[in-house]
Amino acid sequence: MNAGRRPAVLVYAVALAAYVAAVFHRSSLGVTGVDAADRFHINAAALATFSVAQLAVYAAMQIPVGVLLDRYGSRRLLLAGGALMVAGQLLFAVADGVPAAVAARVLVGLGDAMTFISVLRIVAFWFPGRRNPLLVQLTGTVGQLGAVLGAVPLVALLHQAGWTPAFLTAAALGATVVLLVLVAVRDTPHAEHATALAPDLATVRRQLADAWAQPGTRLGLWTHFVTQFSGAVFALLWGYPFLVQGQGFSPTAAAGMLTLMTMATLVCGPVLAHLCSRHPFHRSAVVFAITAATAGVWAVVLVWPGRAPHWLLVTLVVVLAVNGPGSMIGFDYARSFNPVRRIGSATGIVNVGGFVASIVLILAVGVVLDLATPAGQAAPPLSAFRWAFAVQFLLWALGAVQVLRYRNAARRRLADERAAVVVAAPA
Repeated sequence: MNAGRRPAVLVYAVALAAYVAAVFHRSSLGVTGVDAADRFHINAAALATFSVAQLAVYAAMQIPVGVLLDRYGSRRLLLAGGALMVAGQLLFAVADGVPAAVAARVLVGLGDAMTFISVLRIVAFWFPGRRNPLLVQLTGTVGQLGAVLGAVPLVALLHQAGWTPAFLTAAALGATVVLLVLVAVRDTPHAEHATALAPDLATVRRQLADAWAQPGTRLGLWTHFVTQFSGAVFALLWGYPFLVQGQGFSPTAAAGMLTLMTMATLVCGPVLAHLCSRHPFHRSAVVFAITAATAGVWAVVLVWPGRAPHWLLVTLVVVLAVNGPGSMIGFDYARSFNPVRRIGSATGIVNVGGFVASIVLILAVGVVLDLATPAGQAAPPLSAFRWAFAVQFLLWALGAVQVLRYRNAARRRLADERAAVVVAAPA
C-alpha cells in the first residue's frame, strides 16, 4: 500500500512544483513594475498592457487548453507550458523595448494557462475522488508559494545584480522544474490510459453549451469573478507601486507585505476548504462574506486621511489573501453541478471569470493613474491611487448581483431536477 502511494505523492509533488513555478513566473512582474516602467520608459497605462497581455492569453486559452489536455495529457502540457514560460522570462531578461517585453509576457501567460488545470487532471487520475476538493484547494494555496519567490528574493536579486541577471535566474529556476516534470510526472498510474482520443468538434461544442446552460457553472464563473480580482491585481501589478509610491514603503518592505499576503493565503486555504466541505449549501454566504470584507477594508484604506497606518495596510493584505482561496469555490460549484464528462469544459468557463475581471481592473487602474497624475510628475500621488482603486467597487457590485442571481437559478434548477426524480419514481 505504501509503495503504491509513494509514486502518487511524488507525481503530485512535482506537478505542484510546476504550478509553484508558474505562479512565480506569473507574479514576477508585480514586484518589478516600478523598475519595468523605468527600464522601458513607459507610463502606468503602458505598464498595464504587460499584465493585460499575459492575463488575456491565459483567459483566452482556458477552453482550448482543456481540449488539448484531453488529447495529450498533463505531462506534455506541463512540459510545453514550462518551456514557454522559460522562453518568456529569457526574452523579458534581454528585452529593451515594449514590443519584446509584451511578447515575453504573452509567452508567460500561454505557458501559465497550461499548468493549473494540468495539475488538477493529475489529481483526478492519481487520487480517490473523495480527496479531490481538499487537493484542489491545496494546489491553489500551496501554489502561492511561487509568489513568495517572486517577492523578496526576486526584488533583492533585481536590486543587487540588475534586470537581466534577475530574469535569467528566473528562467533557470523554471528550466529546473521542467526537467523534474520530464523525469517524474506521468499522466496516470496506468500507461494504457495515459491519453484519450481527442473529442470531435461537435462533442466539444455540445459539452461547452451544456456546461454554460447549467446555472451552477455560471454561479462558479461569477464567484471566481467577484472573489479573485482584487487580490490578484494587487499581487500581480498594482499593489507594489501602491505601497512604494502611494504609501511610502521601501521596496523591501513592500515586497515583505506581498510575502505576508502569500503566507496568509497558505493559512486561509485549508480553512475555507473545510468550511465548504462541511457546509456546501452555504458556500455563497462565504463568497458574500469575502467580498464584503475585501470591499470594506479597501473603503477604509481609500478614505483614510493621508497615508494609511501600517496596521491597516497589514489588515488589507491579510484580507486580500483570502481572495485566492475564495475563488476556488467557483471550481467547487463546477464540480457540484456538472457530470464528470463535462468537468473540463465547466472548469475552463469558471476560470475565465476572475481573469477577465483582473484584466479590466488592471487596465482601469493604469488609465485612472495616468489621468489623475499631475503633468510632469514622475510618480502617481496617493490621491491618484485612491481614484484608481475605487474602480473596484463597480466590479464588486456587478459580481455580487450576478452571484445572487445564479445562486437562485441554480437552486431552482436543483429543486426542479429533484422534483422530476420524485415524479418519475415508481409508486
